[in-house]
Amino acid sequence: MTTTTRSSRLPSYLAPLPERVEDLALRYAWVIVAINLAGTAFGFWYYRFQLAQTPIVMWPFVPDSPAATLFVALSLAAWKLDYDVEWLHMLAFFGNIKLGLWTPFVQLVLNGPGGIEPWLYWFLIVSHLAMSLQSFLIYRYAEFTVGAVAVTTVWYGLNDIVDYFAPLVGEFHHTFLRAELVNGALDHSVRAHDLAAAAAVTLTLAATFLALATRVKKLETTEESSARGVRR
Repeated sequence: MTTTTRSSRLPSYLAPLPERVEDLALRYAWVIVAINLAGTAFGFWYYRFQLAQTPIVMWPFVPDSPAATLFVALSLAAWKLDYDVEWLHMLAFFGNIKLGLWTPFVQLVLNGPGGIEPWLYWFLIVSHLAMSLQSFLIYRYAEFTVGAVAVTTVWYGLNDIVDYFAPLVGEFHHTFLRAELVNGALDHSVRAHDLAAAAAVTLTLAATFLALATRVKKLETTEESSARGVRR
């Protein structure tokens, strides 16, 4: 069980959390695992009606946020148990950045507070922002291998396709959007659908950039540390 050291910290755009916050979070990683598992259970409950209306074969593409919190819980647990599972770490990284920012955008810009309990509205916003922050713990123990980044890019890219552009079975598979309700029925031709799709694709690309940039910077810091060791 190894982590990136203080001397190997990345630029702030790749590691925005203060190091003392990172250290505290990693020290209590099992607590974060438990919180994310609770969030996963709540998320599947939240999606229960949409899942009931979705063909079972497409269920993996519907509950994106619960899947992301499950990924990060498993990622942290794997690290604590000394399992090196790079593809899992990358699924957690991508998922928590993407869904952690997509959901607040949708709630604040597209859906608005109407048609939902105020406590749930703000819980969704705050909890998903926390998801995006916890993704920046992963660089401390993951290698961000090119293969794992590639697999994860394909997975979330496929999600974007079936969610907004070419559903494989039945309707589009994105999260239910209140902004698409027109006269009591979902209308995917409204502008809200296009904006949600644009946000999803943009965040997939952003997560890919951040993952590859993290990979490059980690390699650079490793080489610099090795060079300093040789000079000594």
